[in-house]
Amino acid sequence: MNTPFFSVVMAIIRKDLQAELRSRELVATMLLFALLSVLAFSFALELDRLAREEVVSGVLWVTVIFASLLGLNRSMSIERENDSIDAMLLTPIPRSAIFVGKLVGNYLFTATVGIALLPLMTILYNINMLNLWVIATLLLGTLGICITGTLLAAMTVQTRAREALLPIVMLPVVLPILLAAVKATTGIINNAPVSDWQTWPQVLLIVDIIYLVLCLLMFSYVIEE
Repeated sequence: MNTPFFSVVMAIIRKDLQAELRSRELVATMLLFALLSVLAFSFALELDRLAREEVVSGVLWVTVIFASLLGLNRSMSIERENDSIDAMLLTPIPRSAIFVGKLVGNYLFTATVGIALLPLMTILYNINMLNLWVIATLLLGTLGICITGTLLAAMTVQTRAREALLPIVMLPVVLPILLAAVKATTGIINNAPVSDWQTWPQVLLIVDIIYLVLCLLMFSYVIEE
């Protein structure tokens, strides 16, 4: 009898969290990269307040995407180096459960880094980023990034040039997420009328659902190759 889907998902999530709590390698690396990126942008973009309001959402999302690339690459590399993926593939468990388990772990790590950036950017750019709508948009956008990134990281981890290949294949795929997330965040922090930006979080949600369904369908084929 196959192991129940949710038991497998929880086991993978628990394994990833325990490994991260022991090593503190993944989140620490992502967070350090993100902090240095935001500081670099802050010093490079010596702009007035109006100009900062236009670019700060782009800075946030570019930083989150590139930090997520580090985490996604390392997350799947660890599984490959320890032969954990091969061991899971030899067991009679749903391949989709492996995907969901890895996705949730990646999402927790990436969302933690993204939320940690908000108070720092509030201080550096003198713009209130600690807004519930900004946080909601961040969580939706990060989910879409992790959905596509988990699938593509599983695909590229088997190649020698995985560090270079993952950004090349992932960035074009996440462009719809980036566009919607930047538009929504810019409207929120500029205190624009809700009618001007409320469509973009809805677009993010729809794109997340579409990507999730496609990635669930494709993962078993990708991981078996």
